[in-house]
Amino acid sequence: MISFGVSLDPSAASLAETRVAARRADELGLDLIGIQDHPYQRRFLDTWLLAADLLARTERIRIFPDVANLPLRGAAMIAKQAASLDVLSGGRFELGLGAGGFWDAIEAMGGPRRGAGESIEALEEAIRLIRGFWAGDGTFEGRHYSIRGLHPGPPPPHEIEIWLGVYRPRGLRLVGELADGWVPSLPYAPPEPIPALSRQIDDAAAAAGRDPGEIRRIYNVMGGVAAEQLAEWASELGFDTFVYWPQGDVVREVERFAAEVVPAVG
Repeated sequence: MISFGVSLDPSAASLAETRVAARRADELGLDLIGIQDHPYQRRFLDTWLLAADLLARTERIRIFPDVANLPLRGAAMIAKQAASLDVLSGGRFELGLGAGGFWDAIEAMGGPRRGAGESIEALEEAIRLIRGFWAGDGTFEGRHYSIRGLHPGPPPPHEIEIWLGVYRPRGLRLVGELADGWVPSLPYAPPEPIPALSRQIDDAAAAAGRDPGEIRRIYNVMGGVAAEQLAEWASELGFDTFVYWPQGDVVREVERFAAEVVPAVG
């Protein structure tokens, strides 16, 4: 079964519209709301606080950072905040996670500057630490993240999934080995290379003794998406979830997507 969601703008100037769009997405039966996470962007509200606000205004839809900025958030705090939002919402939070990318901006905000290898190494450590935290383990020793003698809690009421926004071989291998899903974006991963990228995930999953079919594939799509195109990407590229990034009149676009595109995809 295919799931559908929308990405909502974290701009402070769009807050009123974003709140209405979130309520309409919830009322119309969409499955997910994604919120991009760029804390250094002066026009943006904090993604995690906005997620809390929207979870409080909705009833059934799930929300995830698309994707959380690991270098500026820290693994233990991500674990704590994710679990807290899951408790507050009754199990409606999922975790999109990224290794970081805009390093000048990250460094300007006090974060670390990491090379490609370091960023994936830190991402792997973060996944292990976060999962351990949720399970009640307060000790983790890594090169980038360490916790000692911590008393984790509260536990999330549902098994939060971790979806990675990665594109390079080491990141894709990490998806296959450890993550619950892959969340690429159309501008960075157009349809043509998707089969080859997806095979890297499948191969890594099989090598780790995992079933590749259990790893979710979530596609961030922009522009004038048509139902036929999404149906083709689902059947030929293996995507099980589409997150639509509306443009223009956001509320109207959310309503159009839910009323016209989603039913036609099936």
